[in-house]
Amino acid sequence: MITLLKSTAILSACMAVMLSPLHAKDAKPLFRDDSVLKVRIEAPFSKIKSKSDRSTDPNPAVLFLDGDAPERHAIELSARGNSRRDKNICTFAPLRVAFSEKPADGSLFKGQKRLKLVTHCRPTKSYQQYYLLEYTAYKLFNVITPISLKVRLAEIEYINSKNGKTVTTRFGFFIEDADDTAKRNKLKELDVAGANLSQLDVQASAHYTLFQYMIGNLDWAMHDAVAGKDCCHNTKLLGLTDDASSDIIPLPYDFDYSGLVNTPYAVPPENISIRSVKTRRYRGYCVHNDAVREAANHFIQSRDALYQTVAQTPELSKKKRAVAARYLDSFFDVITDPAKMEKRLFSICRG
Repeated sequence: MITLLKSTAILSACMAVMLSPLHAKDAKPLFRDDSVLKVRIEAPFSKIKSKSDRSTDPNPAVLFLDGDAPERHAIELSARGNSRRDKNICTFAPLRVAFSEKPADGSLFKGQKRLKLVTHCRPTKSYQQYYLLEYTAYKLFNVITPISLKVRLAEIEYINSKNGKTVTTRFGFFIEDADDTAKRNKLKELDVAGANLSQLDVQASAHYTLFQYMIGNLDWAMHDAVAGKDCCHNTKLLGLTDDASSDIIPLPYDFDYSGLVNTPYAVPPENISIRSVKTRRYRGYCVHNDAVREAANHFIQSRDALYQTVAQTPELSKKKRAVAARYLDSFFDVITDPAKMEKRLFSICRG
């Protein structure tokens, strides 16, 4: 491994400069801080919950930000997502927050129009641990590259507007809009049906596939659409221009089916013969193998920061934190050993 580290040291240093947040625009106010927000949302939750599996219609609601600088915003709230709107999976669907009026200049929500809100899925307090781990997955990719979706954790009190009663209080998190991720990195979000593998940025693709392997995620398509669906499954595509046809960057999201998160409903894809999502299976492309070798060095150099990210996730239980750290251990056991990388990654890469 020492040879690999030496041979890629210069390239990795260049990579670190190129991917530094100093070369990206500042995030909007909501995503400049990692402190946990205190939020209340008043909405017709009985209606939203009862219809979430068949309706994403917006409902009038109010969002309150508590704390030293309280805010009140009229919003429209709707259920969103695909599998998590299935009541056999989640009894409390993820939500979309749309601001009815443009937030003022001094607002924490300045510049926000529509936000994805990841919720706790099921009522038991222990269930929110899975979504704290999904939050952690986003933060891990933030360590690898600034071309990644930012997230903001919040303790949210959900209040039924019909009777003023609290439904529950649980942790959830807001996700940065992909267009804002693009803008702060001087890129554009692409509205395309897909891209050829040869059109993807090689370095970004290597980071993408190695990250997905690290968290044990198989629930993605990096550049092409599943039949009958839009491109690309749990991925947005970014480019230097609106009509970019080269150096396209895949941006991953939705990690609840990963081995790191290991939700009770997560199962491997039907075409992959493993029993548990905790079993890693590499799905990268052979054409990117050299770039993945280089990317592995970047992950190794980021190792301490990755473990620190797990250690610093608010409200994550001691047990879940330890399990997540061990899951990272098994990843680094592979990528610090060239023979294991060859066997577990490059010998089964997609042609």
